[in-house]
Amino acid sequence: MQQRKKILVTGGAGFLGSHLCEKLLAMGHEVICVDNFYTGNKDNLRSIIDHPYFEVIRQDICQPLNVEVDQIFNFACPASPIHYQFDPVQTTKTNVHGSINVLDLAKRSQAQILQASTSEVYGDPHVHPQREDYWGNVNPIGFRSCYDEGKRCAETLFFDYHRQYHTRIKLARIFNTYGPRMHPNDGRVVSNFIVQALQNQPITIYGTGEQTRSFCYVDDLLEGILLLMNSPETITGPINLGNPVEFPIVELAQLILELTGSSSELVFHPLPSDDPKQRKPDISKAQEQLQWTPKIALKEGLIRTIDYFNAIVSQAANPMVR
Repeated sequence: MQQRKKILVTGGAGFLGSHLCEKLLAMGHEVICVDNFYTGNKDNLRSIIDHPYFEVIRQDICQPLNVEVDQIFNFACPASPIHYQFDPVQTTKTNVHGSINVLDLAKRSQAQILQASTSEVYGDPHVHPQREDYWGNVNPIGFRSCYDEGKRCAETLFFDYHRQYHTRIKLARIFNTYGPRMHPNDGRVVSNFIVQALQNQPITIYGTGEQTRSFCYVDDLLEGILLLMNSPETITGPINLGNPVEFPIVELAQLILELTGSSSELVFHPLPSDDPKQRKPDISKAQEQLQWTPKIALKEGLIRTIDYFNAIVSQAANPMVR
């Protein structure tokens, strides 16, 4: 039996963070969730809130954290354009000041720390698929840069702490991930399309719909995260974690229409500023160093996600029915 660790998950009430907290508790660890509940949701923690080894602290990571832990997963930051562009200064502070705070905690506690970075560090890429040694094509003053450049700065801080203080770091670059507990109004393409389809509203597609994304189901993603955290200390990353199967956005919309039986029509709008045209991970590094490959096909993952959103939409339409 593995030794019980005391593990901090920042952003632990969010989409990815709440699933991670569940998995860590199931593995026998003690988990502290820190969240300011800006985009996190207490309902995401309903199944584990009374677990004897689970604790919730309501706090912004821009304030120093006073806990003693063995491992830290830093998932704190709004991840959808609607949320991170609403308060771009705070988004940048979360990525920069927040990273400094969790790194200082890791340094003081001699804890191992994993940063949830993002494929957004590649910007609108000129290299396809994206490898970890690609430096990216990011607009440093655009509407998305609070997130893109914030995450890039966080990566810099993690590697500088590693070089200067020998902090034990892991860095994952997460590509598009979907699944239950996504926020229904977060503006991301999978949740947008599913909610619109379930309500028979027009499916909003930006641009021609020929731009591509790669969609990884949450369970696959978190398996990769845990493999990275528990890999040898010589493996620091960055490591791409995502599904390398590429889909045009318009095909995703058509598949969701088919799975939901929706009568929604496709409606096209201009592409937002700096929106990437292509996004696909090269995961050869994850395959070689972690023996990790996603297993859940898009159709199977979408069926699970549609079931989750169907319950939410039904509850919203009939609030007195439980």
